[in-house]
Amino acid sequence: MRTLAAIAVFTVLPAPALAQRQPPTPEQRIERLERQLQEVQRQVFPRGRPAATAGFSDEPAATQASVVTLDQRLDALERQVSDILRQSEENGNRLRTLEADLIKSRADQQQRIATLEQRINDAATAPPPAVIEPATTLPKPATKAKPDTAEPKAADADATAAADPGEDAYSEGFRLWQAGSYDAAIASLRAFNAAYPKHRRVSYAKNLIGRALLDKGDARGAAEAFLANYRSNSKGERAQDSLYYLGQALIKLGQPGQACKAYAELDSVYGAKVRPDLKKQVTTAESEAKCN
Repeated sequence: MRTLAAIAVFTVLPAPALAQRQPPTPEQRIERLERQLQEVQRQVFPRGRPAATAGFSDEPAATQASVVTLDQRLDALERQVSDILRQSEENGNRLRTLEADLIKSRADQQQRIATLEQRINDAATAPPPAVIEPATTLPKPATKAKPDTAEPKAADADATAAADPGEDAYSEGFRLWQAGSYDAAIASLRAFNAAYPKHRRVSYAKNLIGRALLDKGDARGAAEAFLANYRSNSKGERAQDSLYYLGQALIKLGQPGQACKAYAELDSVYGAKVRPDLKKQVTTAESEAKCN
């Protein structure tokens, strides 16, 4: 009885298990391939499926040869679908990499543009120089000024050069300025100031440095040099000249109001001590700047 029961159980239970072990039928494989192809079509053709492929038949295979052929075709289709899926994933990865690189490149460009714009804004909004108060930007003469009337004459310089090497050093810088070699003149005059800080020509040299800067187009640097010469020694022989050229530089910088303050400072500090030729130049400059 036990043997019969075991046989009965064996005949009843294994059926589902045996069914599970059976390989999928061609119809099942075709259905699976159709689902996979539909999924691929949705990815490859997002705007609509292509025309249906003809040549499939719903009728069952009639011969063993047709079944074998069908299996081979199914195997080939499965391999093709796998290749398509693999290529699709690789293309997706490439696209994501390209998009990431593009985003990074755009971010870098935006940062560089923002940095350049900030530098331009900083340069455009730099505070203007004050005349009586510390000036940040200073002037350049409207026209190339005549040599200072008290600049050493060539004969005088030659006569004193042997006895005074400082005079010779200053005269060298003055000649370079007259020749239009502004950078060389500035270097020479600065070397003179460093070597002979107590020489009587220091006021001349500092003023001439400002004029050389002004002549070469550096109005800001020239104004700083003029203002520094005036403040460091207001009793220097070229301090009043530096105030005049400071006003000229401010006019070049588009600040006539500040230039008028420089001219007023010149008249207030020196008054009747201003040289006649310089007084005439100041009067003309005040008229051009429309000073009240």
